[in-house]
Amino acid sequence: MQERHSDSLRYFNEQALTTQKYVIPYLESLKKIDSSLSVLEIGCGEAGNLKPFLDLGCTCVGIDISVSRIANGKLYFAEHSNVTNLTLIAEDIYDTVNPDQFDIIITRDVIEHIPNQELFMKRCRDFMKPDGLYFIGFPPWYNPFGGHQQLLKHKLFSKLPYFHIIPRPLYKGLLKSIGESDAQIEGMLEIYDTRITIDRLNRILKSNKYSILKKTDWFINPNYETKFGLKPRKQLGLISAVPFFRNFLTTASYYVVRAQK
Repeated sequence: MQERHSDSLRYFNEQALTTQKYVIPYLESLKKIDSSLSVLEIGCGEAGNLKPFLDLGCTCVGIDISVSRIANGKLYFAEHSNVTNLTLIAEDIYDTVNPDQFDIIITRDVIEHIPNQELFMKRCRDFMKPDGLYFIGFPPWYNPFGGHQQLLKHKLFSKLPYFHIIPRPLYKGLLKSIGESDAQIEGMLEIYDTRITIDRLNRILKSNKYSILKKTDWFINPNYETKFGLKPRKQLGLISAVPFFRNFLTTASYYVVRAQK
């Protein structure tokens, strides 16, 4: 397992840097980001992605099902000058009654973990203002590390690309044979079962009546700049245009969508 995945503060800071440098500029081509806006992050973890918005004075809300991660987030933001603009909630969004509506919603590196993504995307509409923007960033399942195998404890297999796409029974047996814990295997199989591709997300967006306002496939994920020092690179247009195949060479996809009336 890479050190950053066991160090939540380091991961928090990496999220904040990537959002500041890439996500906010990506959104600003469609809407000016300033203190007048309200921002919701679903599946926020410690809410590192919200920090650059909070720095700008936005009203920010983060929701995550993990009580411990929300507690960590509150600790990390305790001394922030705009902390009164921040609300962090440990809750399942399906349990939220009469949800507020927001100018911007973010799910970054989240949707690939969520069961029943059709239902999830339908639920997200309840949190959006009529002219609200929804940013989605995710690694397509078939990309070299789409199975999040970098989380494994095994030194070789945590660095081995593509092996996560083998049939599920073989994958489970392999994880067991290399000594991964039952809890780790269960977590990896959850990612296997909720896997999502570019093509599948496009279908989900269409069926839930979202308009795609902006989309970029990345050959080198912007996350990799803070993690590995690699310069982000957009996917070649020719590859990005080829259904299914593009998933194998795309390490991240960025979308900005809006709910149709």
